[in-house]
Amino acid sequence: MARIRSDGNQQNIDSVLWDSPFMRACRGESVPHTPVWLMRQAGRYMQEYRDVRANHTFLSLCKNKHDASKVTVDAQRIIGADAAIIFADILLILEGLGMELTFGKGEGPKLNPCLTDLASVQALNNPHDAAAACSYVNDAISTCRNELPADIPLIGFCGAPFTVASYACEGGGSRQYAKTKTMMYCHTDAWHALMDIIVTALQDYLIGQVKAGAQCLQIFDSWVGNISAEDYEAYLLPHMIKLVDALPKGIPIIVFGTHTRHLLHLFKQTNCDVIGIDATCDLVQTWDALGGPDEISVQGNLDQTLLLAPKEMLLDKAKQLLDSVESRPGHIFNLGHGIIKETNPQQVIDLIAFIHEYSKR
Repeated sequence: MARIRSDGNQQNIDSVLWDSPFMRACRGESVPHTPVWLMRQAGRYMQEYRDVRANHTFLSLCKNKHDASKVTVDAQRIIGADAAIIFADILLILEGLGMELTFGKGEGPKLNPCLTDLASVQALNNPHDAAAACSYVNDAISTCRNELPADIPLIGFCGAPFTVASYACEGGGSRQYAKTKTMMYCHTDAWHALMDIIVTALQDYLIGQVKAGAQCLQIFDSWVGNISAEDYEAYLLPHMIKLVDALPKGIPIIVFGTHTRHLLHLFKQTNCDVIGIDATCDLVQTWDALGGPDEISVQGNLDQTLLLAPKEMLLDKAKQLLDSVESRPGHIFNLGHGIIKETNPQQVIDLIAFIHEYSKR
C-alpha cells in the first residue's frame, strides 16, 4: 500500500538527494548504511542551541528564518545525522487559525480560547490564510536548504489533526483528553468541521514546505495513543487519508505517534510511506505485522532514555536493534521519541557514528 506513493515519482528532487540513504530507506530500497536521524535533534541538550535560544522566546526563534535555520543545520552537522528536520512547532498552525499561542517559562504551550462547539470552530480563520500566516517556516526551510550539504535531505513536518485539535480543545496538554473526546462524542458535527479546517490548513502548510525545499514530511500524532482503534477509524482515519492523499507524490510521508501499537495498522491505511514506531514495541515483530519491507518502511525505535545510560550499554542496545533488523531495506534508525534535554551530546555523536560503521553493507 505505502509503496504506491513514492516509487518512481522523483518530483524535482536533485538526484543526489533522491539517492541519499535516508530517501532510499523511505522508499524501501537498499542502502550503504542504515540512515539515522533523531527526533528533537535540535534542542536543549545541545549548547549551540542554547546559545541561539538565549536571544529569543521559543516563538520568536521559530519565526526567525536565520536562527531557526542555524539550529537545524548545526544539529545535523554536529551529530552527523543522515537528515535534518526543520526547527518549528506543531502548534504554529493554530496561531495561524487565529488562536492565541503562548509558551510560558518552564511551562507547556497555552492556547486561547478553547474550542468547545460548532460556533467556536466556525470562528477560526480561513484555513488557507492559516498556512500563509506560517510562511516564516517556509522561509526557514529555504534558508536551510541553501546551507545544508547537498546530500542531506530536509524533513518538514506538522502535527496530525487529532493532536492539533486536542491542543485547541484542551487549551494545552492533557492526561485524559476529556474536552477533546467530549467534542468528538457530543458535538460530532463540530468535530468533523474542525478536522476539515485543520486538514485544509495542513495541506497548504505541508505543500508550502515542499515547495520551499523539504524532501520529506513527518506527521506527528503525539497524543493519538489515547484513542481506541475503533474511534480512530471513525473520527480520524478519513481525515488522515485526505491529508496524506493531497500531498505531492514522490515526497515520503512519515506518520509517527507514541503508545500507538494498537493503531499502527490504521496508520498504514493512510497510505504513508514510513511508520514511526515507539520504544514500547518490538520493531521487527511490529514491522512483520504491518507487512514487512515489501509493504512499508519503518522508523525507530531505540528508547531515548538509553542516551542517559553508560556508553557501552547504549551501543550494545543499538547493536541489538540493528542485528534484529538483519539489514532489511526500509529501516530508518531513530529513537522512540525525542532526545531528552539532559542528554550528553557526545552520546548522540557516538551513537550515530556507531550505527553508520556497524551497519555498512
